[in-house]
Amino acid sequence: MTTISHELIHALIPALLRISRDAGKAILGVYGSDFAVEHKDDRSPLTLADRRSHEVITEGLLSLLDLRLPVLSEEGKNIPYEERRSWDLFWLVDPLDGTKEFIKRNGEFTVNIALIQRGNPLLGIIYIPVKDTFYFGAQGLGSYRLDSSEMLSPASLETTLGAATRLPLAPHVTPHPSPFTVVGSRSHMSTETEQFINTQEAAHGKIAFISAGSSLKFCLVAEGKADVYPRFAPTMEWDTAAGQAIVEQAGGSVLRADTGRPLIYNKENLLNPGFIARCQKK
Repeated sequence: MTTISHELIHALIPALLRISRDAGKAILGVYGSDFAVEHKDDRSPLTLADRRSHEVITEGLLSLLDLRLPVLSEEGKNIPYEERRSWDLFWLVDPLDGTKEFIKRNGEFTVNIALIQRGNPLLGIIYIPVKDTFYFGAQGLGSYRLDSSEMLSPASLETTLGAATRLPLAPHVTPHPSPFTVVGSRSHMSTETEQFINTQEAAHGKIAFISAGSSLKFCLVAEGKADVYPRFAPTMEWDTAAGQAIVEQAGGSVLRADTGRPLIYNKENLLNPGFIARCQKK
């Protein structure tokens, strides 16, 4: 059985942030070109950006110490479960999360890296290339936002944490409480989500709704800027693992809509059930 200490996980964070930054640079090299794309075919700029990011990430992960852990992503979705089921510890990666946002050129796409141990996310990194902003969290450390990659090279964990902001964000002192806030997908609104929002309106009165793409929704929940993120439309494991780690280590939760239990990873079917992410209780 493969295990890893919290101390080693924490020591990996500066290198993982640099890997995600370099993957983001590879994406931006394509994103900044003049392109028009409607489908993710083998020759599309979207596929090229995804592939370049994947290559940077896998090469970087394999160079970390002597871990040489397996990597699961959309690129490796056809790895047989008979092989995967023995993975106690592995990387779960989405090299380019938010393909619709990439195509729309609104900047709301991310690089996601998670470390999974026996089905549970121990660590998550989310990088927003267009904003040069990182969100990261790990068991025993908490969750943070880092607003620039300038502190990454060279950088120790202490230097990185010193430049980062702990999540959730401290509540602002206002004369009136802010409304209950729901964050939802900019591209994947569903009937179930609309029904959930109606239920929240009945429970909380007036609510605010924020639209956001990719894993940015998890980031808003971890920050405390959104109270809840309901997702009933399909997602894959690599879409949610990093975000779940960051929300959980910020004191929140990411629970299945049907059972109320946390999402788990490396299932035989890599499709997630519907889930609800909630921020730390105020």
